Amino acid sequence: MRATSDEPDRLPNAPHPRETLALVGHGAQEQDFLEALRSGRMHHAWLLGGPEGIGKASFAYRAARFMLAAGDPARRAADAGSLAMAEEDPASRRIMAQSHPDLHVLRRTQKPDGKGYTSNIPVDSVRRVLDRFGSSAAEGGWRIAIVDSAEDMDRSAANALLKLLEEPPPRALFLIVAHAPGRMLPTIRSRCRLLTFAALDEAAIAQAGRIALERMGDPFDESALLRAASFSDGSVRRALTYVDPETLALVEAVRARLDALPGIDLTALLALAEDVAGKAGEGDFAVMIDTIQSWLGDHLHAHAAASPARLAPLAEVWEKLGRAAREVDTYNLDRRPLVMTMFHDLSDAVARSRAA
Repeated sequence: MRATSDEPDRLPNAPHPRETLALVGHGAQEQDFLEALRSGRMHHAWLLGGPEGIGKASFAYRAARFMLAAGDPARRAADAGSLAMAEEDPASRRIMAQSHPDLHVLRRTQKPDGKGYTSNIPVDSVRRVLDRFGSSAAEGGWRIAIVDSAEDMDRSAANALLKLLEEPPPRALFLIVAHAPGRMLPTIRSRCRLLTFAALDEAAIAQAGRIALERMGDPFDESALLRAASFSDGSVRRALTYVDPETLALVEAVRARLDALPGIDLTALLALAEDVAGKAGEGDFAVMIDTIQSWLGDHLHAHAAASPARLAPLAEVWEKLGRAAREVDTYNLDRRPLVMTMFHDLSDAVARSRAA
């Protein structure tokens, strides 16, 4: 399995979004941003909305590099075909080194004891950014805040950010990554321009994954990358997780059991349950849950026009699965009984859905 990440917003063994110079599949969003610069109607807050892992944070850092490079970004936009900046540009180098004084990143932070990360973006972090935005930009240009992600803000942090959005200082730019924009505070949404990002197709996923793996210098199997892309649901993040040989083998084993439903191979199912048991199986269990939810999502989407009676069993087992997985994590329960129960519930749901 892959190593643990040393940052809360970084996928293990993959480049951080601030180090990701290429952007695959979101050219229209780049043009919208550039056009706002060219027209002189640059909105002070952009809500970057769309599924998790498709490149929204990479876009945010790409935009930050463009805005913080020397010179007037509006003039640069007049002749620019994209937001791409050279890696050798001084602003790019400092952003990658996390040393640019006018870029502030709001994300989950390391716990005081150094073990893991906070579950939310601390409100104190937001207040510190608020204080910094109250003074002049260190280099006399733009000040930028990247929020990654909006879902990691509790109400206190969101309200603190709202104060900045309500009365932004000149040449301030907020780039807010949101996996589910509709769940944000309406008062924040109303002060942002929504830029919607769509899930990528398999070819784009494979291309983006290839770029990321080559940048990291990791050896990889091209056929494994293509198989991982086919299971990714449009997410580069998921494909990069799945391309690990052990993880890909687990995903394919889980998919095989799901595709055989309502039939159940007890021997194979018991083997899966053992794979995710114990502390060493925590990561595998998360991958299993993600794979099942992805499979259920595909089925619900494919049969969206079907009768409610046919969709209801699948929707019910989706909710039950999520609830049970949270309880296992919260109370540190044995995962093996859950795996067995989960697949029997899925079998029943598939049978009832087909019979409806």
